[in-house]
Amino acid sequence: MSGRTCGSAAARRSLPARLAGILLAATVGLAGSAFAQQAAADPVKLQIIGGLAGVTQFNKIEQPFWETEIGPLSQGRISATIRPLDAGGLRTQEMLQLLRLGVVSFGTVLLSVTAGDEPELSAVDLPALNPDVVTLRRTVGAYRPHLETVLRDRYDIQLLGVYAYPAQVLFCVKPFTGLDDLVGRRIRTSSVAQSELMTALGAVPVSIPFADIMPSLRDNVVDCAITGTLSGYEIGLPDVTSYVHAMALSWGVSIFAANRPYWESLPADVRETVRSGVLTLEERIWSQTEADTQRGLACNAGAADCSGKARKPMTIVPTSPEDEVRRRKLLTDVVLPRWFTRCGRECERTWDTYLKPLFGTEPHAP
Repeated sequence: MSGRTCGSAAARRSLPARLAGILLAATVGLAGSAFAQQAAADPVKLQIIGGLAGVTQFNKIEQPFWETEIGPLSQGRISATIRPLDAGGLRTQEMLQLLRLGVVSFGTVLLSVTAGDEPELSAVDLPALNPDVVTLRRTVGAYRPHLETVLRDRYDIQLLGVYAYPAQVLFCVKPFTGLDDLVGRRIRTSSVAQSELMTALGAVPVSIPFADIMPSLRDNVVDCAITGTLSGYEIGLPDVTSYVHAMALSWGVSIFAANRPYWESLPADVRETVRSGVLTLEERIWSQTEADTQRGLACNAGAADCSGKARKPMTIVPTSPEDEVRRRKLLTDVVLPRWFTRCGRECERTWDTYLKPLFGTEPHAP
């Protein structure tokens, strides 16, 4: 058994002191809720923690689905309330544990954010792995059975959906020409693997939550930020940066899942409605992700057909052949070896089983 696995097991067993009271209340509430919902025709009200606030996925897809569509889908049996992942005092880093403990019954987990606790989950969205959405879909499809097993066996969590945000790209205040032009720049990152990637390029990674990207750039805390093409536009990055790279560094893959004891306490018809509805929701999100990746770049460039708020046009830095060569080398020389180091022999076997057949990639010794 690898050291990483032992460490993760310890982390899963630990409970932050500040959550103890919440856990006690949630456990009592969960038990009562589970008992009450066994009655056959009772209305069921669900509480959902969705994705990130202020972006298309939440505003135009997730929120309408849970607030207005789930009722008719269930012939009025189900109603739901939803709030964003990064609102209301919840820490995105704790969502995996909150779901496991039953403090959250249905919630969204950003896989890159869980990498410190469970690096194996982040395999589908390692930086430099998926240069386009077609590759990303294949990666997720191949790895999904293993994701489901890990969540069920280690966390008592039921996987319901896998979502993706538009391509995560690099926004910078000052000019740059490609990946090899980032030496010394302070760059906002959102995961351990992104930070390792930036370090390998000679940049200085700074871990900053999504909600703090704008003030960090405005206050010169960082020089650049990695975030989604469209979400960056929507939060106003053209107002504080001038250059954006076209290369997808990662995608912001997330899972939507339920605490398994709570899930199994729900009546079978409710589970089936939610399961099938989330699969439809998932496909809508993926279609939107593909469209929004390109729309985000177009809007950042100030395209006339962009339907969003008019902002200062940015310069799009194209992906050069040198960037593509550099991406592949970073994957084999940096990303995979360091992921294996964090994750242990278990992840090497996982890679060989699920993803190596897709990529044929052999990591090089660091």
